[in-house]
Amino acid sequence: MTPFPFSALVGQEPLREALLVCAVDPAISGVLVRGERGTAKTTAVRGLAPVLDGKLVELPIGATADRVLGTLDLDRALGEGKATFQPGLLANAHEGLLYVDEVNLLPDHLVDVLLDAAALGRVHIERDGISTSYDARFLLVGTMNPEEGDLRPQLLDRFGLSVEVVGSSDPEVRVEIVRRRLAFDRDPAAFTARFGEEERALAATIVAAKERLASVRLPDRILLLIAGTCARLGVDGHRADIVTARTATALAALDGADEVTNDHVKRAAKLALAHRRRRGPLQQPGLDDSELDQALNDSEPDDDPEPPSPTDSPAPPTESETEAPPQEDRPYRDGAPSRARMDEPGTPGKAPLLTLAGKGRGATGRRSRTTTGEPVDAKPAEGTVTDLALAASLRAAALTGSFVPYEHIRSGREGNLIVFCVDASGSMGARKRMAQVKGAVLGLLTDAYQRRDKVALVTFRGDEAIVQLAPTSSVERAAEALRTLPTGGKTPLAQGLEQTEMIIRTEQRRDPSRRALAIIVTDGRAGDRTAALHAIESLSKAAAGVVVIDGEQGAVRLGLAAQLAQAADAQILPLEQAA
Repeated sequence: MTPFPFSALVGQEPLREALLVCAVDPAISGVLVRGERGTAKTTAVRGLAPVLDGKLVELPIGATADRVLGTLDLDRALGEGKATFQPGLLANAHEGLLYVDEVNLLPDHLVDVLLDAAALGRVHIERDGISTSYDARFLLVGTMNPEEGDLRPQLLDRFGLSVEVVGSSDPEVRVEIVRRRLAFDRDPAAFTARFGEEERALAATIVAAKERLASVRLPDRILLLIAGTCARLGVDGHRADIVTARTATALAALDGADEVTNDHVKRAAKLALAHRRRRGPLQQPGLDDSELDQALNDSEPDDDPEPPSPTDSPAPPTESETEAPPQEDRPYRDGAPSRARMDEPGTPGKAPLLTLAGKGRGATGRRSRTTTGEPVDAKPAEGTVTDLALAASLRAAALTGSFVPYEHIRSGREGNLIVFCVDASGSMGARKRMAQVKGAVLGLLTDAYQRRDKVALVTFRGDEAIVQLAPTSSVERAAEALRTLPTGGKTPLAQGLEQTEMIIRTEQRRDPSRRALAIIVTDGRAGDRTAALHAIESLSKAAAGVVVIDGEQGAVRLGLAAQLAQAADAQILPLEQAA
């Protein structure tokens, strides 16, 4: 199949630049491309391989460690009695490009292997009685849709560069994208020939940049600028400094420059630092241009520093600047006119452990027990064998001459679908309870992130329930929707519960193996109490488990949330315990 020419891509300059930089200096350790569907991520990667005159190896999502790394050649071991190693996909990618689509859906241990190989250029195998190694120098490119969940921060940091790609909002650009795609689909050979000269020129530029790379000067002043910028942006560790320096040098080589300049550093920092700026598991990684400019300006080395004059000192803040005006704190009554207000989340607490009874068969995660986790390795069996790892047992037998039973090491737990149904009515705004609610749910979202759950968010207030977020693995989006959630109005609790049930039943049709846990956060003050009780009883039949977090507070309590929990045979927790 003829790939779309790399030179014919329209827009996506950061993506093109990141790929070319890593082609010049593979030690940068690859590119992570994040973005929505249909933004030319895969097209760009496949188009680059011919420019580099190298092969393209695509890693399938279901690949095992044996297929990626290599393993004992079982046919030769059993047929000829020889312990011969059969290299895996990483060996096939040597001197080429290794492409992993939906890299965020790979098990962490496989992502770690890929990143180690990309950084070292060599794979070492110590397993099944085999000790060997082979060269695996390749350009690693991983693509992902953030809506399907992110990589763990420690793995994000291991990718040298990252790029966020979005569709263009410029109609002229969009028209040109369509025009070129249609022309390519009509006649791939003619379209590719049309860009042949540009492709050859780009290949020559990359070759020249590789030859020039070692001679590009990186002055101490530039190193100080890089180090200061990384420090001011709060980037942990020193990998960011090293990658930024390598990237800036490669950019200079591509530009034909003899020395790295401030402009090269700025372009490099955009690629090397954005994914390393995550300040918490529920915050989106990213780097604002104004933040970067400020950090670069503040880090600019001064050849002749002067002490600040007394007039340069900032004036002390006034009382109005240091204290925010008090926020109105009055109770709201259902049915009474009320103005919606926005409460900042309280400090997220440590989430209580919420699990589902029994064992499921859902996607690998860390919340609930499962009957069939993914096999991640094998070990010699101890005692009665209940989960035989046949391939590992045969490999061991071929090496030792006697049958040694091995059993699977499985991931062992599943991730669930957590649907939050949050009461944002006026009664929940009294005594700043909504700040507590938001803090509690943020804590639960952090827990969901750590346990690899999918999450969804339903809120209800006024006259309606709204699906703020459909089921996704991106808990950051749920956290952002929660932070900006206003409070006020009536309590349409039944509608919120019905929307929650609808989400769960729809997701069950898409993924029958993933069990759902519904978490209802309310004080129970429903406008139509009978309808709410019927709704939560119906919800309990759809969900594998229901938890009611009781937001009612004060000396006199009506116990309305407890009645809901009883109707659903649900666990009930006071808001104070969840927060």
